[in-house]
Amino acid sequence: MDVHVADHPLIAHKLTYLRDKRTDSPTFRRLAEELVTLLAYEATRDVRVEPFEIETPVSPTTGIKLSNPKPIIVPILRAGLGMLDGMVKLLPSAEVGFLGMIRNEETLEVSTYANRLPDDLTGRQVFILDPMLATGGTLVMAIDYLTAKGARDITAVCLLAAPEGIKHLEDELADSDIPVKVVLGTIDEKLNEKGYIVPGLGDAGDRLYGVV
Repeated sequence: MDVHVADHPLIAHKLTYLRDKRTDSPTFRRLAEELVTLLAYEATRDVRVEPFEIETPVSPTTGIKLSNPKPIIVPILRAGLGMLDGMVKLLPSAEVGFLGMIRNEETLEVSTYANRLPDDLTGRQVFILDPMLATGGTLVMAIDYLTAKGARDITAVCLLAAPEGIKHLEDELADSDIPVKVVLGTIDEKLNEKGYIVPGLGDAGDRLYGVV
């Protein structure tokens, strides 16, 4: 597993305001979208491309375009939806799937309740969007679900992570031959007894869309 922390002052700046409990939902959504666009530059560094012949106003030339089959972006519902627009801005031709997963706040176990994905992901580059890598359970289950559909090139984009979640993910993927890359805005201090990232930013879904 390859873990990449995107160290940039603009990322740190936006994370600061995301963390602030005074930041309202509309501002939180805008900042999350901007932050994901910055993280997407790193996440898509190895996106597959192929030559593409064009003509400029001056002469013919060879450029590049995204290869087929197109990448697929998979936000983890519901909080991952707040990251989708920022990713699609960089990959407008990518397809979008959805994976609904929920964590039991008492047992911290994760279950899947919905999916909208192709039956076969063979040959597809998959980009998972999930704001928080906390215990790592959600991301482990999501990766297992996608690999069962044939995915063999997976990149997860998270705003921030806890060391415990990274360790759990590494342990679960230790015997896998499938390359997984994790792109993060930052790595925080720890998890608390409730499985929340410290200092973190609270419940990303609630802060994006309100308490439901």
